[in-house]
Amino acid sequence: MLLSKKNARVFFFGGTIVTFAVFIVMSVQTLVKEVPVKTHEENLSKEVIAGKKLWEANNCMGCHTIMGEGAYYAPELTKVYERRGEGYIKAVLQSSVPWSPRGRKMVAYNFSDREAEDMIAFFKWIGEIDLNGFPPKPEYKINKNTK
Repeated sequence: MLLSKKNARVFFFGGTIVTFAVFIVMSVQTLVKEVPVKTHEENLSKEVIAGKKLWEANNCMGCHTIMGEGAYYAPELTKVYERRGEGYIKAVLQSSVPWSPRGRKMVAYNFSDREAEDMIAFFKWIGEIDLNGFPPKPEYKINKNTK
């Protein structure tokens, strides 16, 4: 059975309105219910916010990715606190000498203690966000023939 022009128009606009309404309801539900639970908004301290501002002011995303966003020149930093720990991160951020891990040049930011602690707080908070398994943990193949 073919639709008349009028019925096709009603079907199209009706479907568009219903789909748009479903989209709005799902968006509001996500923003109001899901995001605060997964991001742990209760842990947003002034240090975390200051760390985020340092992240932006120093254009860290120009080389690194965080939560899958940014450049792919340098390592992904979403779970850097879990992988490397506070001491390593602090040493990197407070280094007064540019260094080249694995051939990639890292800027010497020479951060103060306060700035480094703010960035660490930001990395720790980011690492606690529920990202549904992102970034995936690498599976290392162990060579059983080596001793």
